Amino acid sequence: MSPETTIVAALVTPLIGAVGIALTGRLPNLRESVTLVTAGVLAVLVWSLVPQVMAGARPELLVTTMLGGLSIAFEIEPLGMLFGALAASLWIVNSIYSIGYMRGNDEKHQTRFYVCFAIAIFAALGVAFAGNLLTLFVFYEVLTISTYPLVSHKGDPATVRSARVYLGILLSTSIGLLLPAMIWTYAEAGTLDFTAGGILGDVAGPALGVLLGLYAFGIGKAALMPVHRWLPSAMVAPTPVSALLHAVAVVKAGVFTVLKVVVYVFGLDTLTEAGAQQWLVWVSGGTVVLASLIAMTKDNLKARLAYSTVSQLSYIVLGAALATASGVIGAAMHIATHAAGKITLFFCAGAIYTALHRTEVSELRGLGRTMPFTFAAFTVGAISIIGLPPFGGAWSKWFLTLGALEAGELFAVAVLMVSSLLNIVYLLQIPLLAFFRAPASGSVPEGVQEAPLPCLIAIGITSLLCVVLFFGADPLYELTRLLPSS
Repeated sequence: MSPETTIVAALVTPLIGAVGIALTGRLPNLRESVTLVTAGVLAVLVWSLVPQVMAGARPELLVTTMLGGLSIAFEIEPLGMLFGALAASLWIVNSIYSIGYMRGNDEKHQTRFYVCFAIAIFAALGVAFAGNLLTLFVFYEVLTISTYPLVSHKGDPATVRSARVYLGILLSTSIGLLLPAMIWTYAEAGTLDFTAGGILGDVAGPALGVLLGLYAFGIGKAALMPVHRWLPSAMVAPTPVSALLHAVAVVKAGVFTVLKVVVYVFGLDTLTEAGAQQWLVWVSGGTVVLASLIAMTKDNLKARLAYSTVSQLSYIVLGAALATASGVIGAAMHIATHAAGKITLFFCAGAIYTALHRTEVSELRGLGRTMPFTFAAFTVGAISIIGLPPFGGAWSKWFLTLGALEAGELFAVAVLMVSSLLNIVYLLQIPLLAFFRAPASGSVPEGVQEAPLPCLIAIGITSLLCVVLFFGADPLYELTRLLPSS
């Protein structure tokens, strides 16, 4: 199969799967089999492109050309390959988990859930493989719209209100800020194509910083403060959707886009020579610390994890703003390592809810003996997010720190150190409460009471991935090292 055919097949497969899921909706076992087979086929197709990209190839597909040389086109470069492979792979794990969670909680509208999930993965792949800003923007908006039914899944008034906040912020930022930034870019450069070294060499002075601001805040999915409120609002969704939002597709599409714009639209040299990104170092660093402090105040487990995500996303934005080779490598690696750690944490939160219907951190005292596997996995995910060996998050934070030192940004180094200490406080508190605090009298069930087996299988896979990303990080590093550093 040619690379062009593989790109088409990869983009079409989730849509075919969505149709198959809809047609088999009355037969749950068959419907979920279609979901798993579709996810498996997609992963094979996407991963078949990895060796070519690592060998230096850049598979392309031109769909159509419009006026002014604008086009809908796809080109797979290293960063897009990373994001695409991550989304395709984690769809399999999330689907396994979803089977246990959706059945264990007797959720309604399960067919709609699986259909919208497949469409969201299609949109995420379109973002990953986009060859220019126009193509990326189209799929970015499809991703927003396709995930709205997932966020509003429960359908009660409070959930719908929160889902509207989610939709309103993401659409208003993309249309009100990102789209004007693209128009400005086209007016200056005459193209929206992603190009190594950037396309904005003729833009200088304060205008460059203003344009960067339009992109940084217009890409609302990156959740840079103060346009982050959509993310905590989206926590009304079922846990598999939260995992999609935080680890697989939505937020990763945001920080992926920020990183891609910095590398392929602005260019690292252009930014550093003008000093136009300095303000972004401060804003992203501030978001990292402030979101961590807010996370410490949240007793609701999913709310705590949501603000943790806001903080962790800004690590990636900070890496992009450093505009150094190591900073970009660290940011790209953090897309993968954070995904593994955070999806594990959300899977564990959903398992706790499914098995015991506990949602508050204060309710978790003494549950370590009741759910030993789940809380052990939570510990693994938490330590990876903190950035300690032997888990994958250690490498991305290592390279982010190197990038900060290369740029002479001691503020960024301090942010990375302080935030890691804050991560320890608000994440490790949870397994410590579960394993080492005495439960309230009569509050803990007798015997082991874990979530359904599909949930535990998924949790085990993602926990193992946290370890693999530490001891087997070479391929990830080699792929991210191919990103343009100038």
